[in-house]
Amino acid sequence: MHIRRLTRRTLLTVFPLLFALVFALVVQIRTASAASLIQLSSDPFTNSSSQHRTEVEPDTFSFGSTLVTAFQTGRIFNGGSSDIGWATSNNNGTTWTKGFLPGTTTFATPPGSFSAISDASVAFDAAQNTWLILSLGIRSNQTVVVSRSTDSGLTWSNPITVASGSLDKTWIVCDNTSTSPFFGHCYAEWDNPNSSDLLQMSTSTNGGLTWSAPKATALGNHGLGGQPLVQPGGTVIVPYQSTASNTIRAFTSTNGGASWNGAVVISSFNDHGISGLRTEPLPSAEIDGSGKVYVVWQDCRFEPGCASNDLVMSTSTNGTGWSGVTRIPIDPVGSGINHVIPGLAVDKAFSGSSAHLGLAFYFCSSTCQLQVGFVSSTNGGATWTPKNTLTSTPMPLAWLANTSLGRMVGDYISTSFSNGHAFPVFAVATAPSGSTFNEAMFTVVSGLTIAQGTLKAGADRVLSTATSTRGIYIVR
Repeated sequence: MHIRRLTRRTLLTVFPLLFALVFALVVQIRTASAASLIQLSSDPFTNSSSQHRTEVEPDTFSFGSTLVTAFQTGRIFNGGSSDIGWATSNNNGTTWTKGFLPGTTTFATPPGSFSAISDASVAFDAAQNTWLILSLGIRSNQTVVVSRSTDSGLTWSNPITVASGSLDKTWIVCDNTSTSPFFGHCYAEWDNPNSSDLLQMSTSTNGGLTWSAPKATALGNHGLGGQPLVQPGGTVIVPYQSTASNTIRAFTSTNGGASWNGAVVISSFNDHGISGLRTEPLPSAEIDGSGKVYVVWQDCRFEPGCASNDLVMSTSTNGTGWSGVTRIPIDPVGSGINHVIPGLAVDKAFSGSSAHLGLAFYFCSSTCQLQVGFVSSTNGGATWTPKNTLTSTPMPLAWLANTSLGRMVGDYISTSFSNGHAFPVFAVATAPSGSTFNEAMFTVVSGLTIAQGTLKAGADRVLSTATSTRGIYIVR
């Protein structure tokens, strides 16, 4: 190899170029960590039973160029909210229209009969060209209801009853694969706290207008936080949390919801509770273009003494056999940083070893002033990008809506892909104005680009076998 001696003139030429290159890289990194946020909604209600102005617990769904999110508005201490807010974009997240569901609570316009409403979940039925928001109406008992939109999520119907009883934690999905034998089947899921969180499912084949009688699994499984997904061939896979056994599990249906198989164990979970913050290891589940399922939850097994939570992941191609649990390398082991309340998105345009994943979450140190983070993967979770902090100001817990289970941003948050960009939706709070909160729904302007990561997953070993000591409770 010929080595050229660097003269003073050469150095004077090269160093400015190197400095410019380094400066450009630093600017690029800083820019990636300073996302521009857009507020989607705010709490307009004034009823005395709610904490105003608060918005918590969003779900999202995208189809084509349309993105819809739904969330609690005006959180009530003992459960539920003044109404379910919604925000819709029909141009891949460029502009948004917002509103509140009609006919739900006595505070809605027009008013309904419920004293509160909770647990919003969004789906789209491609067979009927209908958007659906499933939620939980609360009065003396609870009623699972669905609101419909046939104009791309811009106006919504009064709610239709799906099921009644002592119910909790609703979720919905539709089979949108035109070649599936069950194309146009929509599946609603919830649990029954009066029956030790018995899991139940109901099916609609006409865009949510009518629903089947509730069905339990073949084993009568119990749990909460189920998130049903549909594979291209029509198999429904429902990951959920079993608090009685400290496990994440999943059950399936292969006959369009006519019956539901008994659940299998995905993994045990090890959970580090955070004083004052309402958070549980509920799964966030999504599916890629080939039907591979990805499940993420908070877990402390990889931390010394189970002293803080990481986010971990398991995958499956059939809902019955699951991969080993891997730690998502957001911060170093032993950092003491808690990562909680994940909202996973998977771009259905990709699959397998090239699957694009976007993951939003909350994080905080031992003092627990919350921030929102985001990481992504372009190889199915084999490697991940460094953490991108989306919020500019840490949020003390006192800025958040209060509940009987602690301060709340949501039992879940959500992320969806639109036109290749990830759109996480999450609650952001600023300092209260006297007794009035300032907690509202936000997303990222133009969404987030998915990048190739360099942080390898799967290299960490289990350091703690401690398990969660928190038992079953109602989480409305």
